[in-house]
Amino acid sequence: MRTGGKGPGGRGPGKSAGAGDRAGAPRGKRPSHDARRAARAATRPRPDADERDVRAPARSRAAVDAGSPKAATRKMPIRKADAPKPAAAEAPRRTRAEAKAEASQVLATGVQQLVVSADENEMRIDRFLESRFPQLSFSHIQRIVRKGELRVDGKRADSKDRLAEGQTVRIPPLKLEQQAERPRSAKADADTIGFLRSITLYEDDDVMVLNKPAGLAVQGGSGTTRHVDQMLSALTDKDGQKPRLVHRLDKDTAGCLVIAKSRFAAATLAKTFRSRAARKVYWALVVGVPRVKQGRISTYLAREEAYDGDQRMAVAQHGEDGAMHAVTYYAVVETAAQKLAWLSLKPVTGRTHQLRAHTTHIGHPIVGDPKYFNIQNWELPGGIQNKLHLLARRIVVPHPRGKGTIDVSAPLPPHMRQSWNLLGFDDAPYDPIVEAPDE
Repeated sequence: MRTGGKGPGGRGPGKSAGAGDRAGAPRGKRPSHDARRAARAATRPRPDADERDVRAPARSRAAVDAGSPKAATRKMPIRKADAPKPAAAEAPRRTRAEAKAEASQVLATGVQQLVVSADENEMRIDRFLESRFPQLSFSHIQRIVRKGELRVDGKRADSKDRLAEGQTVRIPPLKLEQQAERPRSAKADADTIGFLRSITLYEDDDVMVLNKPAGLAVQGGSGTTRHVDQMLSALTDKDGQKPRLVHRLDKDTAGCLVIAKSRFAAATLAKTFRSRAARKVYWALVVGVPRVKQGRISTYLAREEAYDGDQRMAVAQHGEDGAMHAVTYYAVVETAAQKLAWLSLKPVTGRTHQLRAHTTHIGHPIVGDPKYFNIQNWELPGGIQNKLHLLARRIVVPHPRGKGTIDVSAPLPPHMRQSWNLLGFDDAPYDPIVEAPDE
């Protein structure tokens, strides 16, 4: 018996959407696309939700048949249900909205949050910034610290503060220009290494002591491109380890400069200087002769802005903002007609420009000091050059690996040698400051 109308699939009278109807259908008539997709879905096994999450992506029939001999002659359409699916990724720690908000904040403000690593534990803040941002000048570091823009765990920090592993350092927008990577010159490196070897007073596997010339900066600053820290890059070893500075000397001060050749030595020597276990002796030529031949200078020092925009250290009162205690022992070694005196100086603390500020404070500034010389209408004796007469004469530090003591002395630089010869000073005798207390 025939019935009128079309079946559920719209294929004609009496025909159902079953898969068995396809074989009996008249030639040229095929089930609709929706009916075929429903039939395939009904016969295909489906894993549960947990299994779908961890199972590898389904491969299409074309991919399965790709290795068969018939693959070259048969073209199988790739159906949406059979198309490869990307593997399930781990759940992100942040939502896309959170990540976008954070990225927008960084792009808008330039603020960075850096976490101190284990290798950076006990590192000074200024050294931390130098390590993370090599193109950042020393003056720029001091400026952002002085303005309070740099924070450690949300608190204002000083450039000399020490960091601890896990702390978060907030870095303000730095607006650094991307520096082009210039190829290193083998000849320039060889020349630099030769120069460093020529001024090396002591060296082993862990430590170098250089005889820094007067006029050579220890670190870079505004307009300073040639300095010791930059030169040390030429000594980078095969593991990428570059020798590190562990203390500083003023640009115009000559003499002993200690360099660590490994991270271990740098950390150990830093603690040595911080604990005042390093003994330092300086020589200076000053104006006039101190009334007390051996004495102790104890003041508080703080930075002050000079009229020319340069920074100087000035004697301050206890409790003033930025005031730090500074102690120096001195001894008169020889004098020249009560006009000049050779002083041996032993700083107990290590404040910026401490010796220069202290000798000026007692009324005997160092000859040739461009920052602190404050005597009006004073004329240099003939033959004496108008250069800073200050020498880091001697350094005594425990070896970082417990191998005894490193005790090194530097010779007088050429301009001071000329003055010593002119004044008849003999630098061979015993130095009277050696026995001064270390406190």
